[in-house]
Amino acid sequence: MKIEIITVGDEILIGQIIDTNSAWMAAELTRQGFEIVAITTVGDREEDIAKALDTGFSRADLLLMTGGVGPTRDDITKKTLCSYFHTELIFDEQVLQQINRLFASKNYPMNELTKNQAFVPKDCTVIQNRVGTAPLLWFEQKGHILVSMPGVPFEMKTAITGDIIPRLEKQFQSADYLKSSFLVSGITESSLAILLDDFETKLPGNFSLAYLPSYGLIRLRLSVRGKENLPEMESQEKKLREALRDFLVAESDEPLESLLGNVMRKERLTLSTAESCTGGNIAHRITLVPGASEYYKGTVVSYDNAVKTSLLNIENETIKVYGAVSREVVEQMAQNVSEKMETDCSIAVSGIAGPEGGTPEKPVGTVWICTQAHRKTVTQKYQFGSSREENINRTTNMAILQLIKMLGK
Repeated sequence: MKIEIITVGDEILIGQIIDTNSAWMAAELTRQGFEIVAITTVGDREEDIAKALDTGFSRADLLLMTGGVGPTRDDITKKTLCSYFHTELIFDEQVLQQINRLFASKNYPMNELTKNQAFVPKDCTVIQNRVGTAPLLWFEQKGHILVSMPGVPFEMKTAITGDIIPRLEKQFQSADYLKSSFLVSGITESSLAILLDDFETKLPGNFSLAYLPSYGLIRLRLSVRGKENLPEMESQEKKLREALRDFLVAESDEPLESLLGNVMRKERLTLSTAESCTGGNIAHRITLVPGASEYYKGTVVSYDNAVKTSLLNIENETIKVYGAVSREVVEQMAQNVSEKMETDCSIAVSGIAGPEGGTPEKPVGTVWICTQAHRKTVTQKYQFGSSREENINRTTNMAILQLIKMLGK
């Protein structure tokens, strides 16, 4: 089955919000063995939505649409679908009962706009929204399917995993999708492509190798459809593993922070962080992992030198002689935060995120990272780029990765 994802909303087109729905749906559906052939975004205009449906049905069997089904005037998806499928809106008492139950559970008052959510196209299958007010609408026509869902991310995710995928699996036989992920670091994308040129040249035609670079890391995805390819998949995994050598960090598609969390739990270690140029981003990433409180104690965001000296007890003389961005300062940061929070491990970073503040000796993108574990220390200087956002994210990735490598996992 070929699937196209269509997102509706002017707010996406003008960059007011980022379309995270499409990325999540594509990853989840691919993991389940479905093929994504296109992702389209259109604004809140009936003619544009209709054209997107025509184009989508010309290349896909199933269209998954999110957005434009709320209670406000700019939510025109239901009206457009009625026009497109030559039907009309009717009142659905079951949808209203579901909305009433939802509002009652949250002690919200009902209003007319919300009540209008119970009007649905006559010629479609209505699937109740488990966590929101706008129902899912399932249209089938001439061998094609369109499913309209809310654009609210947690409502969409609940719909996909709880209703859409189970229905698709019952109705269609999805191809078995075999996938392996390899996390690589310490090499550029172009150099990696040169390194793997022989491997890719000899890769069977039904296999694919995708490069997914992100802030100093590269994820490789080796994939093929059909369980009958499992023996060959294992053979190709071995060849790829051997080709990557010391650049291979892990065989997993988990985020770095999850990999670190796995090590922390397994070894029963505790962790603290001291951050300057990342402004708490390392702590943010670590605490995205459910259960991080088992091993992570906290951070000191010592953005100002006064905070470094008062909270982390960094010596004024050290900062004066070596500068805040130096081996000496990050090593004191790592040591002192670990002592203050009584942790087994620590991460400390200090750098010049930019776009200003650099010097000829320490240009923008200069970062020092210190990791400590079991009273051992690894300190590394990195030279990143001129983009502030990139420098913060690269520093975060390299800091977490440096500790993972240090722990030998």
